[in-house]
Amino acid sequence: MPWERTTKQRTVILEELREMRSHPTADELHERVRLRLPRISLGTVYRTLESLERAGMVRVVGHPGSQRRFDATGGDHGHIRCIRCGRVDDLAGPADARAGDDGAVERLGYVVLERRVDFVGICPACREKEERDGS
Repeated sequence: MPWERTTKQRTVILEELREMRSHPTADELHERVRLRLPRISLGTVYRTLESLERAGMVRVVGHPGSQRRFDATGGDHGHIRCIRCGRVDDLAGPADARAGDDGAVERLGYVVLERRVDFVGICPACREKEERDGS
């Protein structure tokens, strides 16, 4: 793996994250990894995720003030996040490469490394719950 030292813990964390399509929080991933490595600490999961993010193998999904969620899907894609429950789903196909591309970034002297397009909405499960509850 192209980051730091490869350990069984790091390998399992990345494997489990890649299998999960739910964009888990570190806590959710920790619970899943513990099924394979019962003694792994939450701190190890956090440190590994930070290392994977620095290596460009994992992307953090979310917005300031929300719990960080992690995505190891890779490729050019956007996300949609439910404002009620926090669920995050991938959007099929490439993210809109022209979003915000009016030359302002270049005029400020930036070099664009990545473009992200994220949407916010209400997921089907929360919409169904609201309809049942009459909200």
